[in-house]
Amino acid sequence: MHWTAALPMYNVTPALAADWRALLDAVHARLADRLKARGDTLGIADAVSDLSAFWLREDLLLSQTCGYPLLHALDDRVQLVATPDFDAPGCENGGYRSVLVAGAHVNAASLADCRGLRAVYNDDDSNSGMNLFRHAVAPFAQGSRFFDSVAKSGGHLASLHAVAIERSADIAAIDCVTLAFVRAHRPELAAGVRELGVTASAPALPFIASKRVPREIVDALAIALGDTVAQDSALARRLRLKGFLRLTQADYAPILRYEREAAERGYPVLA
Repeated sequence: MHWTAALPMYNVTPALAADWRALLDAVHARLADRLKARGDTLGIADAVSDLSAFWLREDLLLSQTCGYPLLHALDDRVQLVATPDFDAPGCENGGYRSVLVAGAHVNAASLADCRGLRAVYNDDDSNSGMNLFRHAVAPFAQGSRFFDSVAKSGGHLASLHAVAIERSADIAAIDCVTLAFVRAHRPELAAGVRELGVTASAPALPFIASKRVPREIVDALAIALGDTVAQDSALARRLRLKGFLRLTQADYAPILRYEREAAERGYPVLA
């Protein structure tokens, strides 16, 4: 079998993209003999144009997705390999949050003050940019529209650009790991926003494999990820990785609970 792999979720800069590629290369090196013995090969993709389609490829050996599609479009269609334990503000024990950020031009002091402002989010199937944002807004919306407008940007960096640079939006919810990378590597974006608060916590973005990957290879992938981080402290530091946890799909259930709680409050759609 010729497998494919890519880690596209936190490529905030070309240098970070190269570091995520280095993590994949190290994992491949650790599994090379095992794959060769099976007659398998691996090609690592440097760019992915359609993430949803890529995650569902039968030849997917390893990638990273979001917890929201894991429980929806990818439910029972992929295998959970491991969950990263990030070293970033808002991350605890394999979890993460979104940071509610407003543009420097915005006068609001809290999320409650943002009624009637312009929101932006990355995508409909994002836990950090949409689901956690919706859950945070629901208590204030009181079953009705909360924002004057809601726009989809296509990515967290685009949302930050809209809020911080273009000022075409006023508020967004940004994955706290992305925001930590932005503060370190994209200061022009970080300088244009300020924090209003944080959302509820959820398990971090999971690493996944195709259902066709044998279970022993899935286990070997998880071990290789952990060993790489443990033995390459410089790479781990650049990627803000403390290690990896072996969570189950059931551990991601809070994501569904947040969706349900927003709907029960009469706020099923970010609006």
